[in-house]
Amino acid sequence: MIGKLTGKLDSSGDDWAMIDVGGVGYVVFCSGRTLSRLPLAGETASVLIETHVREDHIHLYGFIDQGERDWYRLLSTVQGVGAKMALSILSTLGPEELLQAIAAQDKTSLTRASGVGPKIAGRIASELKEKAGGIALGNMAADLAGSTSQATAVPVGGLSEDAISALVNLGYRRAEAFGAVGKAAQELGKDAPVESLIRIGLRELSS
Repeated sequence: MIGKLTGKLDSSGDDWAMIDVGGVGYVVFCSGRTLSRLPLAGETASVLIETHVREDHIHLYGFIDQGERDWYRLLSTVQGVGAKMALSILSTLGPEELLQAIAAQDKTSLTRASGVGPKIAGRIASELKEKAGGIALGNMAADLAGSTSQATAVPVGGLSEDAISALVNLGYRRAEAFGAVGKAAQELGKDAPVESLIRIGLRELSS
């Protein structure tokens, strides 16, 4: 099974890239995020690989970093989410944005991905919530240029729903409100008064 490919980028399309490894061209299906970070044709490219073997084909799926591959694997565990849909989601939401959307149960953000309707979005949010729930949302050090996300832990269950709801009522998306309250909780403590969480949350959203 292929786990990684490193070679010269031969060519690419809307959802694929061909990587020449020792004279053999491997067609790798990728998200838009991965494709946007590949080098120019003729230069060396390296992608992590997930291999799918079926009776009638062998497909390779490529990822620019470990975080994206981990989310691809996690999304693939949800009923109704195939490889194509998982890549569509990752093309629309980066790993950090996806984490935030699921932890905040922001189904609207998930439906931005092509092919993802409300039913599938609800299933993704529901089934993956526990797996994403203990991961920090505040201080998302998302280095989309290639580093691994390092987040400071704030338990999802410890955030003030009242503060989040107040920010949503002010017109912010739930995912935005969730992240802002998470940062406020890191600064003040998760047991801080709701008014203080809202005040600091607003400051984060306006910065």
